[in-house]
Order: sequence, then C-alpha cells, then structure tokens
Amino acid sequence: MTFLRILPFLLLTIGMFYYPQEVLSSATTGLKLWVSYILPALFPFFVISDILMKQGFVHFLGVLLEPLMRPLFRLPGKASFILAMTHTSGIPIGAILTCKMRKDGEITRTEGERLLAFSSNPSPGFMFGAVASGMLANPALGIIIAGSIYISNLIVGLVFRFYGNPSSSPPKYKISLRMAWRELEIAQQKNNKPLGELIAESVRESTSTILLVGGFIVFFSVITQMLTVWNITGIIAGLINILSAGMLSQAGGVALINGLIETSLGCKAAVTAFSSLNIQVGVLAFILGWGGLSVFAQVASFTASTDLRFLPFFLGRTLHGFLALIISQIILRYSEIPTTTLPSPLTDGSRIWLMSLRWSFLYFIGIIIFLTLMGIFLRLWKRPS
Repeated sequence: MTFLRILPFLLLTIGMFYYPQEVLSSATTGLKLWVSYILPALFPFFVISDILMKQGFVHFLGVLLEPLMRPLFRLPGKASFILAMTHTSGIPIGAILTCKMRKDGEITRTEGERLLAFSSNPSPGFMFGAVASGMLANPALGIIIAGSIYISNLIVGLVFRFYGNPSSSPPKYKISLRMAWRELEIAQQKNNKPLGELIAESVRESTSTILLVGGFIVFFSVITQMLTVWNITGIIAGLINILSAGMLSQAGGVALINGLIETSLGCKAAVTAFSSLNIQVGVLAFILGWGGLSVFAQVASFTASTDLRFLPFFLGRTLHGFLALIISQIILRYSEIPTTTLPSPLTDGSRIWLMSLRWSFLYFIGIIIFLTLMGIFLRLWKRPS
C-alpha cells in the first residue's frame, strides 16, 4: 500500500525523463495560461482582499448583511465578503478566505464546509476575457456562460443551507450601523500597522499564493500531457465514445477528460472538439462549474491546515457543474444567440489579459457597492417604526 502511493509519481518521473520535449511544451503552455489569464485576474484581488480583511471591512459588512446571509444560506454576514470575492476574482480565493476565517474562529466547521461548497467560481475576467473573447471570439457569449455559472452557484448555496446540524446557525441576529462601525474599529485596532507595512505584508502573502496556484496549473498541464502521450486519455475517451453509443466523439471525450483535470486546457480542447455552439457552451459551463482536479488540489492544500472536510466541496463542485450545463442550455434555448465578434488584436490574445483585469475590477467594484447598499437597505427596513 505504501508503494502504491508513490507509484504514480515514479511513473510520472520516468515519463518526464523519457519525453522531455513534451514536458517542456506542456509546462510552457501552463505557464502561458497562468501569465495571460490567471495572474492578472487574481493577484490584484488577492492583495485587496487581504487588506480589506485586515482593516475590518469584512466585519463591517458582516454585521450589515447578517439578515441576508442567515435566512438564505445559514451563514454569518461575514461570509458575504467571501462570496463577493469569489464571484469577482475566482478560484481559489474563496477557499483561501474561508480557511482564514475558520482559523480565526470567525465561522464554525459546518459553516466553513457549507461556504466552501459554493465559493469556488471562475473569475468574470476569465469567462469573458479568456473563454468568450479569446477561445470563442465572441465576448457576448460571456453573458450566457457567466450567467449559467452564477445562477447555478447560488442554487448550490441554497441547497447546501440544509447541510449540517440545523442548530449550528443561530436564528437571532441584530443589525446596527453603530455596531458595524464598532466592529470595523476593533479589527483595525487588532491589526494596527503602518500602511506601508500592511501593503508589503499583503503583497508578500499574495505573491506566495499566486505562485502556488501557478505551480498547480503547470504541474497538472504536464500530467495532462503525459496522459495524452501514454494514450491513457485516448483509451478512456474511446470507452466514453462506446458507452455513449457514439453520441460523444473521441475528440469530445478527450476534451471532457482534459476539463476534468485542468479547466483552462479543457476549455481550449472543448472549443476545438465540438462544432455546435450549444454543445460548446454547455461543455464549457460544465467544465467551469466543475473546476478540475487542479483546482481540487489547490483547495485541498489550503484546507489541509484546517479541520474542514473535503467531501462537501467535492459534492458542491459536482452539483455546480451539472446545474451550469443545464442552465446554459435553458438560456440558449430561450434567448437569441449573440453574434458579436472581436477585432484581431483581441482574438490573438495579445490584449486579453487587460480585458480579464478590467472585467474582474469592474465586477469587484459593482458587487461591493451592491452589498453595501443592500446592508444599508436592510438596516433601514429592519428599523423599528
């Protein structure tokens, strides 16, 4: 049993020495994907989220949005910030922030697992910039893809509100602008550091995290390539073709397998493997909702230092993938398919990272403003007459 644990890594090592050119090519592809799409979409928000958490904005927002988060998701109001960040910045920031809150004792174990199940979304920058604009050359399709992802994600959150002990989420809550402001002040007093030191600390921690994410992407790109070289992917795709009675082609099976392993590579393969736009969008929605084993490994690396169990995350990702597939087909069926195309400078990917950063930033600003206004509205609505 002990030997079986290291056998796959021994085989991978042998394959890397035997096929050095393929390893170099796949590692370069993974690195380019990280630099072009992941780095600009995630790193600025890693830094911003860390600063906001240390400066107490999460506590401020948590008091205001407690009446919204408790009835809907059976989560504390502080979890609203994590939902905002994961919808803005994408995987794996939701897992990172959830684990931080669990370590700090801000949420219970059950609440952490409940939150982890639906706080792993691809960033809007990746969906609009990389997938819709870069791979499909039609940025308007990003609305359909992102819509199916976010709608299905909220459904997963509503389903997982029934997860765990019903008594784990206290039904009583109290909202007050004064209380929210007091929580903000207390958090700042606990982390009373000069601004320069605070920014430097956030950049240092975020750099370590983004390098970890990049390492996972490159590593799983190599694994995907090795499976292709050894024809393991082809054999499994052939079995899928037989089991589906020819409904899923060999190339489609390969794209699906790649997507189950690594999201970016799977999305690129899906666009090439399928000619029907409906099937392309459906498979893309499933892959983006599922996340890929690369994302699973990233999340597992963060939850390993906590008592959060991995099974709820796995179940949430599986449910999210299938719901995104179904909802994308419903949207396509009852809406007009957009036909907007891109000029060549964006199609070749030279400026896609700028679009990725722009979409993520605009969505971040919008959702933070929305949540703040929602909190103020709830405060005024709950005010006794």
